[in-house]
Amino acid sequence: MFKTTLTILSKIMVLADSGYRGIQKVHANTKYPLKHKEDVAKMPDDKERNAYNRSISSPRMKIEHVIGRTKRFGIARERYRNGRRRFGLRYNLICGIVNYQNNSA
Repeated sequence: MFKTTLTILSKIMVLADSGYRGIQKVHANTKYPLKHKEDVAKMPDDKERNAYNRSISSPRMKIEHVIGRTKRFGIARERYRNGRRRFGLRYNLICGIVNYQNNSA
C-alpha cells in the first residue's frame, strides 16, 4: 500500500462528511457534522446541533450534486478504458459542460 501525504493550505476550510473525522489530525481548519452520542459535551442542545449540522451540509450538497452531474457522463463513474494521455482533456471538457449547464440554469 502506498502512503500518501495530504497537503491543504491552512486558510482553506474543509467541510467534511462525518466519515472523515480523523482529518482534523492533519488539517485543523475542518468542520464535520456532530454525532449525538459522541459530541454531547461540545453542543448539548439538539436544536443547536441540528442547525450546526445543517450549516455544514447545505454547501456540501451543492458540491455533491455537481459531482453527480459529472458522473452521468460515465468518465468518473466507470473504469476509463481509453488511453491516459487524453483523460485530463476529456474530463476538463465534461466539467466545462457541467459548469455551463449550472451557469445557464
